[in-house]
Amino acid sequence: MNRTKKAIAEAATTAGRGLVLGVTAIAGSVTLFVLSVLSIVFIVLGIGVFTTPHVLGAVRAHANRRRLLAATWSDVKIPVPYRPMPADLRSGVTGQVERTTLMLKDPATWRDLGWLVVDMTAGAVVALLSMALLVYPLEGLVLAAGLWRVFEEGGAYWYGFVPVHSQFTGLLAAALGVALGAVGMRYAHDVQRGYFLLARALLAPDYDQKLEQRVAHLTETRHDAVDTSAAELRRIERDLHDGAQARLVAMGMDLGTIEALIEKDPAKAKELIANARKSSAEALTELRDLVRGIHPPVLAERGLGDAVKALALRLPVETDVHVSLPGRAEAPVESAAYFAVSEILTNAIKHSGADRIWIDINHEQSMLRVAVGDNGVGGAKTGSGTGLSGLERRLGTFDGILAVSSPAGGPTMVTVEIPCELS
Repeated sequence: MNRTKKAIAEAATTAGRGLVLGVTAIAGSVTLFVLSVLSIVFIVLGIGVFTTPHVLGAVRAHANRRRLLAATWSDVKIPVPYRPMPADLRSGVTGQVERTTLMLKDPATWRDLGWLVVDMTAGAVVALLSMALLVYPLEGLVLAAGLWRVFEEGGAYWYGFVPVHSQFTGLLAAALGVALGAVGMRYAHDVQRGYFLLARALLAPDYDQKLEQRVAHLTETRHDAVDTSAAELRRIERDLHDGAQARLVAMGMDLGTIEALIEKDPAKAKELIANARKSSAEALTELRDLVRGIHPPVLAERGLGDAVKALALRLPVETDVHVSLPGRAEAPVESAAYFAVSEILTNAIKHSGADRIWIDINHEQSMLRVAVGDNGVGGAKTGSGTGLSGLERRLGTFDGILAVSSPAGGPTMVTVEIPCELS
């Protein structure tokens, strides 16, 4: 019974989504295509210079909405290929001309316009077909229930290839409806996925643009890696200067004083020796903490799983760690994953108010995945100015990604994925 209810609910959801896609494909894509053509044509009159950026911006928003629905409804990933706008664009007429020129030179703009044409024709048909496969069968059942009498005097009513004019033919229509419904229950979602695959074929960047984006991404992540390394070196230098180095200097001064007092005032010399011993122990502890911050010994010796478990033991809240790793990744990948988890946990302790944290680490399909969740208040997000933005950039050095799901009220789930192979 539960399985049947679930199947019906999924079918209703698919039908509703098909209707939404079909209507927006017809209304939205037709409107935006007409406005785009008119705006581009009116550039020669000067009007289009002011309208084109806004119209093409609306086209991009429409296409990005399809990308979002493709990913969330059918797990079809469609990359965003748009070239970034320069941050120093001027205002006024000159800025509008420059903005219009840049958008029209972007190959993604013309792919969007081509997609609008296909979306409002073939795309709309495919989207509505995914709905019709689930809705049309209901008409056959309604005809068998007595609706055929409405058409009795006006001649046969065709349901598919069945002429309905009696109770018997109504039952034939119901049988056809059941058969079509079975097909719809099995294939409607696949048809809807086909709609998104068609969109991906038109909206996804071509090889040259993928290569261009790849070069830009590598350039950006290289700069981030250099900046991160420089900041880390400055941190190490500061920690050494303010911590262990200061203690070692003080200990050296104490040893010089001890040398002068050892015969004149043995008691004072003995006291200074005790202080020197204490300073040496504290310096050693600080050096160990510094080394642990650079590359924890447990990470080098026992791998990512045990290092994260050791990290979880020091947390002030209940933390469950599940590790499923058949081998070890390369040291830089392990280090990146470890410090990503460390930063995520630090943010959770500081800001989430959670009393329980769970960590899941696994490797499948050449991808190291680390998921960190908590039952806190939620509201975490990536983006400029957030604590996770720097982590996202650092993971980009390894072609890694950071995904955050944190609705208001919680729970929060932060997922890190880094492509790698295990040895």
